[in-house]
Amino acid sequence: MPQRLALLKTWLAGVLETAVFDIAPASSDASFRRYFRVRYGSRSLVVMDAPPAQEDTAPFVHVAELLTEQGLNAPRVLAKDIRQGFLLLTDLGDTPYLQVLTEATVDRLYGDALSALLDIQQIDTGRFDDIPPYDHALLMREMNLFRDWYLIRHRQQVLSPAQEQSLDDVFEQLVSSALDQPVVFVHRDYHSRNLMFTEHANPGIIDFQDAVQGPVTYDLVSLLRDCYIRWPRARVEAWALGYLRDARQAGIVAAGNDTLDDEIWLRWFDWMGVQRHLKAAGIFARLDLRDDKPGYLADIPRTLGYVREVAGRYRELQPLLDFLPAGELA
Repeated sequence: MPQRLALLKTWLAGVLETAVFDIAPASSDASFRRYFRVRYGSRSLVVMDAPPAQEDTAPFVHVAELLTEQGLNAPRVLAKDIRQGFLLLTDLGDTPYLQVLTEATVDRLYGDALSALLDIQQIDTGRFDDIPPYDHALLMREMNLFRDWYLIRHRQQVLSPAQEQSLDDVFEQLVSSALDQPVVFVHRDYHSRNLMFTEHANPGIIDFQDAVQGPVTYDLVSLLRDCYIRWPRARVEAWALGYLRDARQAGIVAAGNDTLDDEIWLRWFDWMGVQRHLKAAGIFARLDLRDDKPGYLADIPRTLGYVREVAGRYRELQPLLDFLPAGELA
C-alpha cells in the first residue's frame, strides 16, 4: 500500500493547504477500507482510503448526509475525491462502545443508542431513492455465506441434497419473516464496534455505507444481540419490548396495529437475529479463508450461540441445530 499512502498524503496536502501534518493508522475494518487519523495544529480529522477498484465511497457520502441532516452524530464529509477513493471526515474519537460497555454503563449507553435508532428509523422514506432494498435476493445471498463459507469451506462439510433442502426451507421462512416487517432505514451494522462513545451527542455512528431499506428489527437485534458482547436473554427482550413501545409512539410502528403484539415482535426480533447471525458466521469464516483475517474466528462461537438458543425455541428453525456443533456456544 505505499503507493496509496503517498497518493493520500499528496491529496491531503492540497486539501489542508499544508504538508505539515501527522498521519497514523486509526483503524481498518472487514473490507478494503483503511482509516487514518490526521493531526495538524489543534485539529484531529479522519481520512478514509477506499481503493476504488474494491470500494465505492459514494454510498458513504450519501448516507452520511442523510444521518447528519437527521441530527445524528455521524462523520461530516469535509472533502472528497470519489475518483481516487479518499474522504476527509470529522473525527468521532477512538472509543467504541465495546470498550466501555459494562454492567454499570450498559443501560445508559444502550439508552442513547436506542434513542438514536429511533431517529434513524424516522428518516423520511421519500429520501430512500438511492438506498437499496433489503429484498429476498439479498437476504438469501447473505445466509448462503453461512452455507458456502462456514459449513462447506471452514468446516469442510459435504452437504447431502436433503441437507441442502433443509437449509433452503429454513432460509425461506427467515426471509418471509423479514419481509413481513415495516420497512425503515437500516444501518446494517449497528453494533458496539460501530458506535463510538462521545461526550456530546452520544453515540457517534460510523460504518454505515452499506445501509438499506428493510426490516424494522434488523438494527435493533444487531445492537442487542451483538456478535461481540452478550447480555442475558431476559434483559435483551425487555430492551426489545421497550423499543417497540417507543417505536409505536414515534409512529415507526403503527400504534393502532392490534395484530402486532409483543409475541409477534419478539418473533420478528428473534428470527431477524438468526438471519443476521448466520450471515455473520459466514463472513467471519470468509475473512479468515479469503482475506487472511483470522481474528474474527473467535467471535463465531458467540454468534452461533445465538442461533442455537433461538432455533431451540422455534419448531420451524430447529433443523438449523443439525448444522451447529455442540461446542459453538459462548
